[in-house]
Amino acid sequence: MQPSLLVVVVVITALIFDFTNGFHDTANSMATSIATGALRTRVAVAISAVLNLVGAFLSVEVAKTISSAWWTTPRSARRSSSAA
Repeated sequence: MQPSLLVVVVVITALIFDFTNGFHDTANSMATSIATGALRTRVAVAISAVLNLVGAFLSVEVAKTISSAWWTTPRSARRSSSAA
């Protein structure tokens, strides 16, 4: 399997997981407010969707950790390029 195809498969799988995980997050976080009548269903789901999106942009620590592990240059390559 080519590396680029593998990356595409991993990204698609992650997006599908994230999409289905959002359903569970919404159900868990909004069940009480919907059941008690504090919020209407559409309002609760809209609030949850917005907050999940904001959370995805604010908490990028895992993505930074994974991407830094993939894209770091070996020390020997950094030394030879800086010496030139």
